[in-house]
Amino acid sequence: MNVIIVEQLTRRYGRRIGIEQVNLEVPEGVIFGFLGPNGAGKTTMIRVLLGFLRPSAGRARVFGLDCWRAGHRIKEDVGYLPGDLRLYPSMTGTDMLRIFGSVRRRDLLAPGRALAELFVLDLTVAVRKMSRGMRQKLGLILALAHRPRLLILDEPTVSLDPLMRQHLMQQLQELASAGHTVFFSSHNLSEVDRLCDRVAIVRDGRIVADESLDALRAGAKREVTIRWARDVNPRDVNVPEILEIHHRQDRLWQGSLNGPVPVLVRWLDSQPIEDLAIGHPDLDSLFRRYYQQGRSD
Repeated sequence: MNVIIVEQLTRRYGRRIGIEQVNLEVPEGVIFGFLGPNGAGKTTMIRVLLGFLRPSAGRARVFGLDCWRAGHRIKEDVGYLPGDLRLYPSMTGTDMLRIFGSVRRRDLLAPGRALAELFVLDLTVAVRKMSRGMRQKLGLILALAHRPRLLILDEPTVSLDPLMRQHLMQQLQELASAGHTVFFSSHNLSEVDRLCDRVAIVRDGRIVADESLDALRAGAKREVTIRWARDVNPRDVNVPEILEIHHRQDRLWQGSLNGPVPVLVRWLDSQPIEDLAIGHPDLDSLFRRYYQQGRSD
């Protein structure tokens, strides 16, 4: 089942386009990354999905329901952390959990306290006395406490230290393993690489890529370092098309691989090399290329 279905979705702000003719499907039980540079349309998409904005054209559905017409029903099973999180300054974390529990008609104090212990947050502190990182933790607790069927997060790890990020990653993985769906925007590409099953990249309001992480990795370059044997003159070596050399220094070559690793290994097996290093797929460079250029087609 697809939890999110977006068809030819456009949202304009007067003459300015937020998103344009977007098609997207997000299956149940996955962690889905929605990436793009600032101003690309990520937050607009999230606000349409939550029923905060009405589409200018096309439609968006969550749980099979129209996001604009049935937004109140959709929100019952959604947890949301906005990128511009704002909380009542005079309230404590406990106060906020009580209010959220009342709105959702369930007791969120017990699960909220368990999450607060995990994220090391004192729920008795008033919001106005919290640091930015503490407020971010509270926002995550409020979004996670009712174990939503769909969790929508906008830059969730901002202001979190590495240990808290790890705790959050574990929570998201547990939710997905239990059949819940996580849809999040992020600029942290290492987190996307570790977490996501699938990624969509938006640029100038349009989707320029929508692929599994495995497919993206297959298309990403790998950094390659070759050290030739002492009795070899590297200048005499015919470089295969899949290998792009960026730097040559004596016997040391550094470049990038534009093809399958086994093809490179088979070629090098017949070459007099002393050492070889092949890096992980360079998703950072791949994402930056999408951000800057989009698809050539």
